[in-house]
Amino acid sequence: MSDGFSGADHGAAAPALLVVDALHTYYGESHALQGVSLQVRAGEVVCLLGRNGAGKSTTLNSIVGLTPSRRGTVRFDGEEIQRMAAHRIVRRGMALVPEDRRIFAGLTVTENLEVAAPARPPRERRWPIERIFDEFPMLAAVRAQDGATLSGGQQQMLAIARALVGEPRLLLLDEPNEGLAPVIVQQIGTLIDRLAGTTTILFTDQRARFALRHAQRGYILQKGRIVYEGSAQGIAGDPQAQRHLAVA
Repeated sequence: MSDGFSGADHGAAAPALLVVDALHTYYGESHALQGVSLQVRAGEVVCLLGRNGAGKSTTLNSIVGLTPSRRGTVRFDGEEIQRMAAHRIVRRGMALVPEDRRIFAGLTVTENLEVAAPARPPRERRWPIERIFDEFPMLAAVRAQDGATLSGGQQQMLAIARALVGEPRLLLLDEPNEGLAPVIVQQIGTLIDRLAGTTTILFTDQRARFALRHAQRGYILQKGRIVYEGSAQGIAGDPQAQRHLAVA
């Protein structure tokens, strides 16, 4: 299996790995997502922008089956998955790194990774644990420490690394910079750029400048609706998009 994407996987001709169509999700009687539609092509990095409460986390949770939608469809690699249990979706090659990270505080860094590793020999994996430590030197230095003793930045790196160990074809990152120091935010951006060569990524962020620097395309979400979509460069340079971001 190749670690990267061919040139054909990056442009307009690339197949859609994820297609979300007219998704409606509720919390009780609260209509959280009101017809959200988006797609992510194989090999892309796509950002979902908007303020707190816009519906970004709900969108990712609905895609991966943690917050089931009432209407609409989610197709992953051509297969409808919106009625599947979350664990079945994960087995098909999707991984979510939630905003609260959810690492196992009582396990060491290495044990956190081992829990997520598939039951295949390391030589058959794209992300064996030793490769994780090569790519995440911050984690290699604390591999024997319990999760509870890690800094916020180390915990976030561990959460992303643990998702990668599961060999995802699509990586969902929910607010990966939340609560982190600027130096760690810079490292997260560098990591996204590095992973872009091997993994399709959809991530949410409130910081439009950061997100548009590291994504190819983006969507702006406002009160549960997509109000704008376009290339990262187009969003950054379009006054209409900027007005949406100012109130999103």
